[in-house]
Amino acid sequence: MISDRERLTSLVPRTLLRIAMWSLCLIIIGWAVFYFAQFIATLRIVVLPVAIALLLTALLFPLTRRFGAMGMRPIYATWLTMIIALTVLGGTGWIIGVRANDEFPGLVDQVRQTAKTVENWLYTGPLHLQPTQITSWVDEIGKQITTQRNQITQTVLTGATVALEVLASIVLLLFVTFFLLKDGDRIWSWFLKGFGDVAPRVDMAGRAAWVTLSHYVQGTVAVAAVHGVIMGIVLAGMGVPLWAPLAVMIFLASFIPIVGIFFAGAVATLVTLGAKGPIYALIFLGILLVEQQLENHVLQPLIVGRVLHFHPLAIILVLAVGGILAGIAGAAVAVPVAAVIYRALPELMGGSHLALPPAPPHPDPGGPVPGGPDSGGPDPGGSDSGGPEPGDPGDPGGPAPSGAAGKPVNEESPQPRG
Repeated sequence: MISDRERLTSLVPRTLLRIAMWSLCLIIIGWAVFYFAQFIATLRIVVLPVAIALLLTALLFPLTRRFGAMGMRPIYATWLTMIIALTVLGGTGWIIGVRANDEFPGLVDQVRQTAKTVENWLYTGPLHLQPTQITSWVDEIGKQITTQRNQITQTVLTGATVALEVLASIVLLLFVTFFLLKDGDRIWSWFLKGFGDVAPRVDMAGRAAWVTLSHYVQGTVAVAAVHGVIMGIVLAGMGVPLWAPLAVMIFLASFIPIVGIFFAGAVATLVTLGAKGPIYALIFLGILLVEQQLENHVLQPLIVGRVLHFHPLAIILVLAVGGILAGIAGAAVAVPVAAVIYRALPELMGGSHLALPPAPPHPDPGGPVPGGPDSGGPDPGGSDSGGPEPGDPGDPGGPAPSGAAGKPVNEESPQPRG
């Protein structure tokens, strides 16, 4: 007797059935991703500070670990790291503010002189414009500003709300960064408790993600620093006012790949145009383009490229998605988030690394274990291999782990408590 399922299968081609099943799976996955993205966007005031705090932790943790290696208690090492970081940021902001306050009046005078030069060129140059035409353009701009007064006022009020949200996010960011530096290993051990038998696999995925994030952040900071210093030297050599704030802006914009440098470069070029004229602006733009190409083809592959092997198209798409979901902040964290997912998924989905190394055929109780730390051979549980370390859940035969309740400790994560 032929069942209804067999009749349906005989009526519908098998290929069409497969396409329908794949389409249904894609619809369900797309629905889940969409609502998850909406959930993240709703909680952006929490999610973005936490994501940025992870980036800062990856940047600052080597300093905290060095203080801990010197015998300093974790709480003191964390406080000293935070004080140093805040001192550097505050000192840089104070120096930039002082220079901006001293150089801004000169910039205004130079912009006025440049505007007069351009105006005379419009009158006497090949365009031969009449003063009445320029006056009418200025009046039209004034009318547009008056017409859009309500919209501008609303934008200012919205900006005040955004400023309050940014202030709250900064406070949350500092707290999260502090506790990640101080108790990162305990937080990770508590997190692994919820995964049961798959905790070793999640632990290895976390190790791979943390190593990738650390290398990305440190490499990006190095590349951005080189970019900001070179452009600052160029601006200072040209005698452009506010060269220090512009160099810092270029440094910060370098953390947003592709998009950031276009914005910062445009602002710096406009300031150079207003202060020094079109010739200097063209020279600066040419130097900026050459330095950007050197960064993309030399610095990025040497420093960051060994960790991330993203195609430029993939970076552009990731930036577009991050910018749509969370604006500038989303674009800033989109690439490291994608890199972490790209590196962690193989460790999470594959189980080949979970197998323990084979035991030696004739173990010598008094001698070193092959592959162990005393043998001089490779350590299969080291952080470079991504495998479990002695005392991890993936190494049941190793020595009892230290720390609270024998939790696995990530070598790249904040140091265990003493």
